[in-house]
Amino acid sequence: MAFLSKKEKKDDNFLDYIPVKNPENTWSERKDGRMTIHMVHKGFFNKIAQVVFFTPEVSHVDLDEYGTFIWKAIDGEKTVGDLADILEAEYGEAAHPLYERLIQYMRILKNNKFIIYRKKESEEIK
Repeated sequence: MAFLSKKEKKDDNFLDYIPVKNPENTWSERKDGRMTIHMVHKGFFNKIAQVVFFTPEVSHVDLDEYGTFIWKAIDGEKTVGDLADILEAEYGEAAHPLYERLIQYMRILKNNKFIIYRKKESEEIK
């Protein structure tokens, strides 16, 4: 696992990151073609919440049309920039503002631990 210094992080271009689906989660395709990500809540505090507050052990996150398109395109090889290109090719002006929306979506996936990033040199960014 490679940790990046502040200078390296500053010099990195987010569009060069390669998203990889987190193998800790599972996902499935619904009958309507859209994807659902299944997130298992693990850990001590989650177990307490499940017992005390009756929270579910697994959350099911349904993706919208754009989210499904991007999720299916994430293959561990394409960069965020590549994903932007195919999103624009598929949806055209409807995807705009392209980079702002895509980057925000990728941050949401990352913050929820649905994806991890690696650089082209096969380094994991986390």
